[in-house]
Amino acid sequence: MILDGTLDASVQAAAAALQRGELLGLPTETVYGLAADSDNDAAVAQIFTAKGRPANHPLIVHVADSAAITRYAKEVPVFAQQLIDAFWPGPLTLILQRLPGAAKASTGGQDSVGLRCPSHPVAHAVLAACQQLNPPVWGVSAPSANKFGRVSPTTADHVATEFGDALLVLDGGACEVGIESTIVDCTRGVPVLLRPGAITRDDIERACGQRPLSKEELTADTPRASGTLLAHYAPNAKVRLMDAAKLQQALDGLGPEAGQLCVYHRSALRSTAPGVTLHAMPRQALAAAQELFGTLRDFDALGAQFIWIETPPDSADWEGVRDRLQRAAAAG
Repeated sequence: MILDGTLDASVQAAAAALQRGELLGLPTETVYGLAADSDNDAAVAQIFTAKGRPANHPLIVHVADSAAITRYAKEVPVFAQQLIDAFWPGPLTLILQRLPGAAKASTGGQDSVGLRCPSHPVAHAVLAACQQLNPPVWGVSAPSANKFGRVSPTTADHVATEFGDALLVLDGGACEVGIESTIVDCTRGVPVLLRPGAITRDDIERACGQRPLSKEELTADTPRASGTLLAHYAPNAKVRLMDAAKLQQALDGLGPEAGQLCVYHRSALRSTAPGVTLHAMPRQALAAAQELFGTLRDFDALGAQFIWIETPPDSADWEGVRDRLQRAAAAG
């Protein structure tokens, strides 16, 4: 059931559902989440079951404000606090050392926890309402509201299509960012970028004075985090990434039996083959991120057997989009 997330009655109903241990389709500025009370192990277990998600793949805990950090994390390093000051509320998740017993079911058995404070007004209203309940709900675990490994949802209709009418979903409109949050590991003494997003490496460096490392630069293992598996974010169609020249060459070689093919491109391309749909990618990275998952879902709806995508530029602002596309292609 979809409710208007701008109505206070809907927000209160959503908060009450979370307090009862039910699941909720929650809009955020990144993607829609499948939410449950982080401190209710049985409720969190429902997330893993509904998504078909491995139990050792951790969830991100969403909080109303930075004050709630003390309920989940042992400490906040100086550079982590600088990132909080710069980007919360917003699309940034920080991995911190977990307090014993806190959000245990959400962390995949790890001694760390991922925390985020979303900026979407509906998400913030729900989290604030949860804190006013008796007993309160201090944090909400909310991975993307889709089956595990598939394309993330960016509208309420996407969530309803994925899970049906039985799930309560708050409609907060189309997601402004469109890809999941940037994840920074803050448990190593230095910032480590585990998942790129709208907040870039350059943004992180400007905020805390340290260039974030990549997890590949460390000799020790980094914590497991949401959305970091090699194959993820995949549509039903097989995805292939190519540069513009190879993409045009492949289009030129298509015959009449090519089948349903969708092409997502930045360069000027041409094709006269039947069954080919050309769709231009926005020139700016933020705009491309905003429409990315919706476009992949639209291609699936067209019955595409294959999706060919022009590889985005190799620059910091495009890193989040490149990451999602590389993982989608690896799933094929």
